[in-house]
Amino acid sequence: MKRREFIGATAAVLVSPRRSLAQAKPRRIGFLGRWADDPTRDPSHAAWLSGLREKGWIEGKNLLVDYRDPAGGLPALAADLVALTPELIIASGPNPAIALKAATTTIPIVFVAVYDPIAIGLVQSLSHPGGNITGLATSVPGGMTGKNVEILRELVPGATKIALLVNPENAIHRLLLAEEIPRTAGNIGVALPTVEASKAEELDVAFASAVAQHADAIIVLGDYLTVFEGPRVVALAAKHNLPAIYLFRQFAKDGLVVYGPELPAIWRRAGSYIDKILKGTKPSDLPVEQPTKFELVINVKIAKALGLTVPPSMLVRADEVIE
Repeated sequence: MKRREFIGATAAVLVSPRRSLAQAKPRRIGFLGRWADDPTRDPSHAAWLSGLREKGWIEGKNLLVDYRDPAGGLPALAADLVALTPELIIASGPNPAIALKAATTTIPIVFVAVYDPIAIGLVQSLSHPGGNITGLATSVPGGMTGKNVEILRELVPGATKIALLVNPENAIHRLLLAEEIPRTAGNIGVALPTVEASKAEELDVAFASAVAQHADAIIVLGDYLTVFEGPRVVALAAKHNLPAIYLFRQFAKDGLVVYGPELPAIWRRAGSYIDKILKGTKPSDLPVEQPTKFELVINVKIAKALGLTVPPSMLVRADEVIE
């Protein structure tokens, strides 16, 4: 064997085992958010795992995830995750994203399900996020409140007062209360009283307040509380005979109408962002992704129970009609 070939072969023997071991070492990321314990019962959780698998990442094998539940206090939990020095951290929703942005300027952050990341100071722009944070939004800012009102007024002709269920602790809800909701009320000429709940036990009072204010219908804004207390929210709407519109498809089975993006699809796409960052892409080079499609799902069975007739024009526009 020639000297050069011998040296090359020897180097390969020495390096290959080390490289193999390095490749086998799991990558570690953080997650600030909340999941249902069983992914088979949580479409978004299942979609998140599916999106990771599509890119070759298997939790518990080549990917380790340190989870923190926001219920434990966001600033402390964000600092806790940062102290673990993961390669990136996922922020589920606006408040976790804000807490993580304040906790680190170096560890990459990927937010998921944030309505207006510019308005709450997460990114400089959608196309050029800047800094160490990027992610996936749930909506195109501006106009969602008006669209919800428009849909409800088609279903409830003559509605002049539509309540909004908000969580005052949600940064996006506070933004909507300060700007979009008052502007929409003025432009459309409809009263939009707000009822508040930041804890599960406050939901009953919130719906009772909407009824006491003679609301003709209610808009349920997207939030951790309403998502994880979905069955209770839908039951309260039925109990008080309040036509309600929701943001996510999970409410369609027993809710009147849903208008919004497909949340599991957003979580599946998050796998692509994680993959790119773990392979070296900087968050500042990844534009914030916005949903390109908003689904309209109408439950005719619930409409009949509420004594409502769904206009044929709305049935034609709907992406899905539940009989």
